[in-house]
Amino acid sequence: MGFTDLVADAGLTALDTWLKTRSYIVGYAPTQADVTIYKSVGKAPDAGKYPHVARWYKHIDSYSDVFETLPGDTSLQSSAYGPETALAAENPAKAPAAEDDDEDIDLFGSDDEEDDAEKEALTKKRLEEYAAKKAAKGPKPAAKSLVTLEVKPWDDETNLKEMEENVRSIEMDGLVWGASQLIAIGYGIKKLQINMVVEDEKVSIDDLQQAIEAFEDHVQSTDIAAMQKL
Repeated sequence: MGFTDLVADAGLTALDTWLKTRSYIVGYAPTQADVTIYKSVGKAPDAGKYPHVARWYKHIDSYSDVFETLPGDTSLQSSAYGPETALAAENPAKAPAAEDDDEDIDLFGSDDEEDDAEKEALTKKRLEEYAAKKAAKGPKPAAKSLVTLEVKPWDDETNLKEMEENVRSIEMDGLVWGASQLIAIGYGIKKLQINMVVEDEKVSIDDLQQAIEAFEDHVQSTDIAAMQKL
């Protein structure tokens, strides 16, 4: 049995203990498990009483604009996650790779008793079957990644609103900007943490970082905080 009654003290206490040593409900990146528990909690908890849940809740809230793009099973309830289900949830058995049914087609046959004309006809038929099966599969969907990027300003006098506007002004085919938040890093300085979904074949993260760092009046540096294949 996993997490239950996450609006009650007992449920939030159990969740706070769980998140004491974890950044996410399952694994090392946000998933539908986090979305499910986030919705079950319902609102930001008391940071004084549940500090680890509060920290996690604020972080997951920054992904609210892209919840539907996060990987995982959207049909599971909060009870599917927690201490008693951790081993299965954090180490899911990998499904064996589907066998390529191209192997079902013997392109050239092996019957030594067939004459040359029959073999040629059979080869042509099997090549046509192979081509038809390939065409039926259709194009593969574009591979995408959810990336969390951190943008650091020069100092506490940098205009962070303008810095974010500069970042979001960058447009690329296959790039969609998501939610963002400002995170304190000390001495009154805050860094911008911003999410984005990119098509892997269209968007180079290195090129994107260089484009952001070109706003040198505002940006000191950029770092990838997290990356998750979708």
